[in-house]
Amino acid sequence: MINRSAPDVDAGIVFTDREQEILDFLIPNKAPTLPGNNTLGIYLTKVAKLGGYLARGCDPPPGNTVMWRGMVRLIDITLGSEIAP
Repeated sequence: MINRSAPDVDAGIVFTDREQEILDFLIPNKAPTLPGNNTLGIYLTKVAKLGGYLARGCDPPPGNTVMWRGMVRLIDITLGSEIAP
């Protein structure tokens, strides 16, 4: 819901730095972005892609189930990366 009202806010209000690093590693940006220019909308699309969203131009916005799947995968990967070392 935050993405619909303010998609250009900083992703740090929702995602930790570690989660942002993991999302950047798993799903790199198609176009190069300036440092500090990553918005909430970009990271929510990355989470949706983890949940199976294809992000084509004709696709509707991701739904609750896709976002839930993506968040579950992100949490699992984050926990795994924290206990691995």
